[in-house]
Amino acid sequence: MNMKKYLTFLLALLGLNTACSQQNYENASVSDFAALITQPDVVLLDVRTDKEFAEGHIGGALHADVNKDDFIEQARQLVPQGKRVAVYCRSGRRSANAANQLAKAGYTVVNLKGGIMEWQKQQMPVTTETAGQDVFKTKSGKTVAIYPLLHASIRIVFDGKEIEIDPVGKLGNRTTDYAALPKADYIFVTHEHGDHFDRAAIGQLTATGTRLVTNRRCADMLGYGEVMANGDHKEVADNISVEAVPAYNITEGHLQFHPKGRDNGYILTIDGLRIYIAGDTENIPEMTNIKDIDVAFLPCNQPYTMTTSQFVNAARIIKPRVLFPYHYGQTDISQLPQQLKADGIDVRMRPFD
Repeated sequence: MNMKKYLTFLLALLGLNTACSQQNYENASVSDFAALITQPDVVLLDVRTDKEFAEGHIGGALHADVNKDDFIEQARQLVPQGKRVAVYCRSGRRSANAANQLAKAGYTVVNLKGGIMEWQKQQMPVTTETAGQDVFKTKSGKTVAIYPLLHASIRIVFDGKEIEIDPVGKLGNRTTDYAALPKADYIFVTHEHGDHFDRAAIGQLTATGTRLVTNRRCADMLGYGEVMANGDHKEVADNISVEAVPAYNITEGHLQFHPKGRDNGYILTIDGLRIYIAGDTENIPEMTNIKDIDVAFLPCNQPYTMTTSQFVNAARIIKPRVLFPYHYGQTDISQLPQQLKADGIDVRMRPFD
């Protein structure tokens, strides 16, 4: 018996195994991996650090750092059982570790051979459009991950479900490749303006079973969609509901931009977590009726939405736990976190310019 066979025999006697025989996941080439992640039952998971993810990642990826102690807990929150997982890291080593852990947790896992380095070497696209994900816990302990895309476009992931708010593929010199993102389970559109309503992006996100919820004007323009008017309430799933709330201008000379009664804001309640997406609005009186908000998105750019002082006023009325300024264009919003610090509102700056 030669030395190699002897060592293999000895390891077997000791109850050990080689790395190869321990492997309980598949490796995939770049081309196979690219095809795999387009499948509706596959969740793409980047297992690198927060910094690496922010510097560039494969479009549509969720993120959980494999080197953190709660990696499997994070992954379970992001990836429902029954979904396949496509994992990658920088070179393939960390993701191999992640793949083994996920496989032991009951997932079917495919690892990108060579990692994102090989992906880029073969000139496959990456994106830096999201500055990472903001993760929130629901009342039952599940995870809601929120991704800033651009201007007024938001991606929300909950329990394997994809929720898109006002998807727009191109605005100025910024783009979001919706064809590279997973198909949406739900799409919510606030109104018809081109920085909120994009037929092509909606089409790229739509699959059999996708539900589009919008106001009357957008549904008429598209020829389909579930219409909600201000004040309407809809249960879209057992643990997801939506309320359409007013969004309009109140400043003289600006009333034509968003007339009262035409456009929607939305309050999404996801497993008890309440998220207010204001749409294009000023600090309207109806905001006094918006209560118990965990996460809010408020716009800040005149003449179309709010001034910074109106924004601060609206924030103090609504009192969200976490607040994202969005739709701010060239408006200087740098002082908003300091202005609302004494109010106990966590103002988070994200790339919604």
